[in-house]
Amino acid sequence: MAHHSITNKYKRYLLLEKGLSANTIEAYMTDLQKLADFCEERQLGIHSLQRDHLEEFLATLYDKSLSARSTARIVSGLKSFFRFLLLEHFRDDDPSELLEAPKIGLKLPVVLSLEEIDAILAAIDLSTPEGTRNYAILETLYSCGLRISELTNLRFSDLFLEEGFIRVEGKGSKQRLVPISDVAIQKIRSWLLYRGQIAIKKGSEDIVFVSARGKAISRITVFYYIRQYAEAAGLQKKISPHVFRHSFATHLLERGANIRVIQEMLGHEKITTTEIYTHVDRNFLRQEIIEHHPRNKKK
Repeated sequence: MAHHSITNKYKRYLLLEKGLSANTIEAYMTDLQKLADFCEERQLGIHSLQRDHLEEFLATLYDKSLSARSTARIVSGLKSFFRFLLLEHFRDDDPSELLEAPKIGLKLPVVLSLEEIDAILAAIDLSTPEGTRNYAILETLYSCGLRISELTNLRFSDLFLEEGFIRVEGKGSKQRLVPISDVAIQKIRSWLLYRGQIAIKKGSEDIVFVSARGKAISRITVFYYIRQYAEAAGLQKKISPHVFRHSFATHLLERGANIRVIQEMLGHEKITTTEIYTHVDRNFLRQEIIEHHPRNKKK
């Protein structure tokens, strides 16, 4: 289909002009190879490809049971490739212009009610160091809407408990300040009394949540305890640490918090909506979250 010089130029275009990541470029090039294979089978050249051919190509992917999400990505890649061919005058038309990507169905995440979260927390034995730590972990996961990796990587240098914030390092090493509820602050402080009695292993000195052996607690361990407590609380839902994050966002939305503020707090950066997420004044952010946080409704 496309001569090597064209694909190499396209690769450079994606990197230098579009500024795409190596992973995204790799995905686009893999998808382009699928189109190349299709063209080879039908003895089609790049200049003779028309919209009907592209529709047929997408139909072959459908026959191979490719997911709607993957097909949508391929359509996006095709449009990008043909725009490039147009820009570079390899073609004077764009057969992909009217191609439609399949609609991606939204898979609704599992969300817990406040009562279900309370039931899970009530299943924890607070008379043990392990229970005190786990309560602090689950309360922080929920109260701050953290990803599990953000929780396990939490350091003392990230805690600003007097000010009511924690600093979180999210995806792509991007840092954000997150308001933390009074309940979570109280639970972390209770845990720290026990943590001070543990012999901490080298490399974990600054980690907030550690195991009894003094090493940073693992994601697997958190998963294990959550499942155990959910079972003890009699919940049938499939629960993971991420469920607390979804529940946190849902509860705030239900109570009228500004979606833009929630987006900022969760550390989401979606290309389609980035423009509307302007830098929110930190004091306003904390006031907005704390005012609507269900944990602050019950003292």
